[in-house]
Amino acid sequence: MKVKLGIDHIDDNLKLFEGKRVGLITNPTGVNTELVSTIDILKKKTNLVALFSPEHGVRGNIQAGERLDTYHDEKTDCIVYSLYGSTKKPTKEMLDSIDVLCIDIQDVGSRMYTYIYTMAYAMEASNDYGKEFVVFDRPNPINGLDVEGNLLDINYKSFIGLYPICQRHGLTIGELAYLFNDEFKINCALTVIKMSGWERDMMFDETGLHWIFPSPNMPTTDTTLVYNATCVFEGTNISEGRGTTKPFEIVGAPWINPDELSDQLNSINLPGVLFRPLYFTPTFSKHSQTLCGGVELHITNSALFDTVKTGWTMLYVIKKLNPTHFEFNKPYKEGMHPMIDLNNGNSYLREETYSLKELYKILEHDAKKFIKVKENYHLY
Repeated sequence: MKVKLGIDHIDDNLKLFEGKRVGLITNPTGVNTELVSTIDILKKKTNLVALFSPEHGVRGNIQAGERLDTYHDEKTDCIVYSLYGSTKKPTKEMLDSIDVLCIDIQDVGSRMYTYIYTMAYAMEASNDYGKEFVVFDRPNPINGLDVEGNLLDINYKSFIGLYPICQRHGLTIGELAYLFNDEFKINCALTVIKMSGWERDMMFDETGLHWIFPSPNMPTTDTTLVYNATCVFEGTNISEGRGTTKPFEIVGAPWINPDELSDQLNSINLPGVLFRPLYFTPTFSKHSQTLCGGVELHITNSALFDTVKTGWTMLYVIKKLNPTHFEFNKPYKEGMHPMIDLNNGNSYLREETYSLKELYKILEHDAKKFIKVKENYHLY
């Protein structure tokens, strides 16, 4: 049976919006199963008066990290407030014109993905200014069972990791909203409009839904699976494949010997993955227009593939093989934590606090701990 999204059940939930001015946080992934935009649906069925843009913009035309300002959406003439510029949390002035704030965005199942914190800040603002908050639920594309990674140390919290959850959290965006609201005391007036037909063990390809890439470097469902592995390289001078046709599926640098690296990684026998040596030339981002050596991750068994363990192992191996070239990137601003620490929610990888075997035990311990918490918020 084809999964029906939260927005597909709008007609059963119109009472939530009757007589109310509606605001919507969305992007191009905000569509129903027939690919009709949630913007158009709410414009037709409710009093939609404002749009709120996460990273990459309402129409998805902004690259990673680029800042946005307030503007008007030409198609609807709604004002669009940016939640990825200097203001990540909606202000009182932004919310004065609405009564209920909604979100309909496809998440990728990762702690590092900024959309879930756009949601969290919007929930906080909704509580602060007495607004209702509604989530149109969507699938976790890498299933709702598997949990991998470490719990973030709140001393390293940022917009790519705001709360102590694991990198692969195994929750839908609606379930995350309930968890954030209760565990971290946001306490907003929250409603989640559930999906129908979704089961926890489903990967996105099993849902019968159309994949719409939620950000420029998340083009396929394959990308969502490897993202929690290779996103770690964002904090280093290693290309994570941005500027190629397979971001996050390939990694490398001009000084890496691809055969040496692939041999070393394959000899470790990490479950569910093989590493193929390759050369590539990014068209933008790190090492732009420069030939790089590296590896491509080929997932042989998604059920066995351990994303965070794989990524951390890759980083240790690359650093060991290239001690004179490998570097961790400096903080964006003086006094801030380096990106590698923000990505991982601690300084373990940068400082080599633990051996790989010790890190594996930490990952296993933290995942088990988070599973006990997150199971309280399962809606399916």
